[in-house]
Amino acid sequence: MSEKGEVDLTGAKQNTGVWLVKVPKYLSQQWAKATGRGEVGKLKICKKRNQGKAEVSFTLNEELATITDIGDKSSTVKAPRDHPFTMQSVGGQTLAVFTESSSGQSEEKSDSSSPDLSGIKTGTEEDKIALEGVVVQRAECRPAVNENYMKLKKLQIEESSKPARLSQQLDKAVTTNYKPVANHTYNVEYEKKKKEEGKRARADKQQVLDMLFSAFEKHQYYNIKDLVDITKQPVIYLKEILRGIGIYNVKGTHKNTWELKPEYRHYQGEDKSD
Repeated sequence: MSEKGEVDLTGAKQNTGVWLVKVPKYLSQQWAKATGRGEVGKLKICKKRNQGKAEVSFTLNEELATITDIGDKSSTVKAPRDHPFTMQSVGGQTLAVFTESSSGQSEEKSDSSSPDLSGIKTGTEEDKIALEGVVVQRAECRPAVNENYMKLKKLQIEESSKPARLSQQLDKAVTTNYKPVANHTYNVEYEKKKKEEGKRARADKQQVLDMLFSAFEKHQYYNIKDLVDITKQPVIYLKEILRGIGIYNVKGTHKNTWELKPEYRHYQGEDKSD
């Protein structure tokens, strides 16, 4: 219910009494199929002379008694038309029925002073809430147990007991999809790499530096894979050391390779000044 707008209490002033009735689900679904404001059935209230309580029953219209939306759409079932009421007391509770509607037009204000337009929505109006009446009687609408009702319940039980998924036997193998494999190639490569990394134990940093300097005396450029093969060290540990002494080339002729920083370079065959 909207928190905005005023509540129309005309129903309370008129002391309008309403009934709160619980109906079967199929009955409310059939009512929803009625066109416009057509008649959905007749309510009969009969009070005998020697009885204190009145007998109340509802009879569904004939054109709404046919149900076609349960289970197989090709089959139909007749809903029971007669529905006696079981009357109940309100039990000291205060229950009321409210309605909420919107006219779709803006409300004109009679205030002649300059209005604040920040909170006004053009062409719309706040939802109107009205009190239709106070509940004076509670009841339960139950179908008369007859052949039509038993058929309806049987169909509802069969439909609710159907499994959500059904197994189907295939006459031939499906060849349009990917064939299953024991293990994917990238998984094999990952496991192999992980296994090799686990076998490599971190050596002393100075020992790794000596191996790197010795390698760079022979060649100026190395990719990380070759340096891993030379040092037998984990990739992460080796890169930590290389960042301190080397430069990683991200472009040019020697892209994706490492070389020593200028202050560490000393290659075999390099001319030395006297």
